Amino acid sequence: MQFLIFASIFLLVMVLMIVYIWRRFLRLLDFDKANYLIVIPVVLLLGDMFFIVDIATNIIPDSPALYYISSSFIGITFMMFVVAVIYDLSITVSKRVPVDQSRRRVLKLIFDVTMLVAAFAYLLRGFSQGVKFPVVNPVLVKVKDFPLGKFNLVQLTDVHVGRTIKRDFIEKLVEETNKLNPDMVVITGDLVDLPITDIEYDLYPLKDLQAPTYFILGNHEYFHGAGEAIAYVRELGIKPLLNEHVVIGEGEQQFNLVGLNDVMGKRVDFFPPDAAVAYEGLDQSRPCIVLAHQPRMIDEMDEYRCDLMLSGHTHGGQIFPFGLLVMAAQPYLAGLHTHAPDRQIFVSRGTGYWGPPLRFLAPSEISQIIIQPV
Repeated sequence: MQFLIFASIFLLVMVLMIVYIWRRFLRLLDFDKANYLIVIPVVLLLGDMFFIVDIATNIIPDSPALYYISSSFIGITFMMFVVAVIYDLSITVSKRVPVDQSRRRVLKLIFDVTMLVAAFAYLLRGFSQGVKFPVVNPVLVKVKDFPLGKFNLVQLTDVHVGRTIKRDFIEKLVEETNKLNPDMVVITGDLVDLPITDIEYDLYPLKDLQAPTYFILGNHEYFHGAGEAIAYVRELGIKPLLNEHVVIGEGEQQFNLVGLNDVMGKRVDFFPPDAAVAYEGLDQSRPCIVLAHQPRMIDEMDEYRCDLMLSGHTHGGQIFPFGLLVMAAQPYLAGLHTHAPDRQIFVSRGTGYWGPPLRFLAPSEISQIIIQPV
């Protein structure tokens, strides 16, 4: 029932976007054959419908290329909608400018050609960034009373191993992570995008991570079997932190690492987040690094020490300006922020992608967090 509601709302939104693209952009282009452009919204609608049916039935064979094509319709629809909005606003404003009618027609023709070129460039850039391997994003974080002169932590998040992100990607990801010589690796959720039985082979190279590695749940683990994901990462030598904490270091050089379950657990009443349980027995005189998949968990930490929270989930918006909608649900989109005195949060743009293989102004990243004392 939940999926049917989601699918219905999703298709309704897509249909509304496509209607807008046709009525307020493509239909208004000043070309003799502009009416033939109706094929574009028709193809987009069929592609969007096929994508949602595939999610429900897995009708597409296990082929990354086919899934690339299927999922791309979602991204193209959104990006064309953005172009249509810009076009519509520009035309509406230009009508208020007093210009000779013959000159106005020439200017509109130039503007129409410019918008088509811009739309093509927007899509091309989105595809090129989407399939590009993540770059290393080094981030220096100063933490009060941090007991070590320098701690090299690598954060991987939102990898979404599944239909298109496969073993070759994970092998290279592990190789690039090991090159950074981290003291610790943390995987902050949404590692999987299919049931574990379908992607065990693809995930297996994670066993070659050379630093101690910790894992927390993201919302997608709940979609595909949180218990199975937890069990398998344990087999790979990765320690899950399920509303738990561990003490890192020895003697006077210790700090706390806290892992919280994702807020999706509240909805499904399975592995819900519980900061009280995670902090039970924890010495809050030590600095605390907290792992929480969604940035909005920072608002739940008022009663607990949290010097630095590491999150993901947002993908940095993935396709600009979609991040503006993301920020309606999350307090931060990407990067390092000071949430309160002695409380910081870093939000990674994510290591993989979900859905369409598209990114625009939100490149994927391997986050290298260098923590030093103030």
